Amino acid sequence: MIRNVRSHDAKDICGIYNYYIKNTVITFEEDEIDTKEIETRVAFIIKKYPWLVFEDKGKIKGYAYASGWKSRPAYRYSVESTVYVDIDHTGKGIGIKLLEALIEALKNRGFHRVMGGIALPNDASIALHEKFGFLKCAHFSEVGFKFGKWIDVGYWQKIL
Repeated sequence: MIRNVRSHDAKDICGIYNYYIKNTVITFEEDEIDTKEIETRVAFIIKKYPWLVFEDKGKIKGYAYASGWKSRPAYRYSVESTVYVDIDHTGKGIGIKLLEALIEALKNRGFHRVMGGIALPNDASIALHEKFGFLKCAHFSEVGFKFGKWIDVGYWQKIL
């Protein structure tokens, strides 16, 4: 079931996200975060943007949200998307369902453009975005540094 995030989801979200912090370059955060930090982030995001979760049997298996693309007023119709799936549930279509629901929620809120930033290489995330018609629009070489190596970031965009 996909639904809007609730405050009690923070613990599950924290567990999902901390795995990616500790073990991957998918996020450029380097230190694990706590539930309180997730609660703060959720409260900030949902003031203006959707934050959705995929729940199965009372447990969050993935989440997706949008955030502002840039802070200047002229960017107000453009957003950046984020999707994370519990590592034990990847490859089961959860990311597809979440991104589809997020795109629909963004359309319903009147947003015009959505961008997805992807640490490279990441074939699964590229395939997910391109499945929904996102097109690659940028490639930044060696802009992140984590686990002792330089990481490229690509951006994909879609008009809603």
